[in-house]
Amino acid sequence: MSDVVVAGAYGGPEVLSVIDEAVAEPGPGQVRIAVRAAGVNPFDQKVYSGVFGTDPANLPLRLGAEAAGVVIAVGAQASGPAGPVEVGDEVIAYRASGAYAAELVVPASSVVPKPAGLSWEEAGGLMAAGATAVHVLEAIGVGKDDAVLIHGAAGGVGLMAVQLAVARGATVLATASPAKHDLLRDLGAIPIAYGPGLADRVRAAAPEGVHAAADLVGTDEAVDVSVELVADRSRIATIAGFARGAQAGIKLLGGSPGADPGTDVRAAARLQLTEAVEAGRLRVLIAGSYPLREAAAAHRQIMTGHTSGKIVLLP
Repeated sequence: MSDVVVAGAYGGPEVLSVIDEAVAEPGPGQVRIAVRAAGVNPFDQKVYSGVFGTDPANLPLRLGAEAAGVVIAVGAQASGPAGPVEVGDEVIAYRASGAYAAELVVPASSVVPKPAGLSWEEAGGLMAAGATAVHVLEAIGVGKDDAVLIHGAAGGVGLMAVQLAVARGATVLATASPAKHDLLRDLGAIPIAYGPGLADRVRAAAPEGVHAAADLVGTDEAVDVSVELVADRSRIATIAGFARGAQAGIKLLGGSPGADPGTDVRAAARLQLTEAVEAGRLRVLIAGSYPLREAAAAHRQIMTGHTSGKIVLLP
């Protein structure tokens, strides 16, 4: 049996609870993991909020998409992107359906080796935000000598995107509240306060112009300023402002209807991310950790929209 977080109804964090659930033995091509940390992502909250429907037949809903842990059993021909997976391996699983759990059975194809230098908390929070960041940067073509504007740069995806864009040789203009500016500066970005006058502040910071922009926060300001400053709308993308983004004719990325899910890009990103961590080009910043049984409190924190870094659950 395993502790598992479920949503017993549609609504807010109050619908979350922990139940005991049997864990199957891994079948062919599967592995069983003792979870050490599971990442909490805004998408998880949308699943039980009713954004994607409220069919009672789907209840109770298991939550989570990323976890890190130790392999405790393997099925036949269990092989992942980095090769065969064996009992005792320390791994990161993404995508890992129902990751808010003490134990988890996932396809071996979802599993990559955990970098030795990462803590369990960092490993549990690497993949979902990191893969999203890679997808965004690929979609808008960020490369060497580009100036890229990243809105919501101090969030989980934003901090990953900043570091990965810097590693690509781009100049990163990062919007955030002033309290987050020192952190962004340490990561190699030029921090800029959002709010009235944002476009002028960006122009002052990048007098030669802005080549690409990523909206990671979903505000009208983020979309409007991006469209104002970036001439080529194919080099602007949003992962949150879908209605306004569709009106503006920019790229929509992620799990919303009509958006590009980037399935192949995000899958390929997994080994890119672990390599970047091992090479010292990418850090995972943890905003907070909670016991698995306090998943509701973790969700209340992430719903504030003001966390710097990742929230993780610890079974």
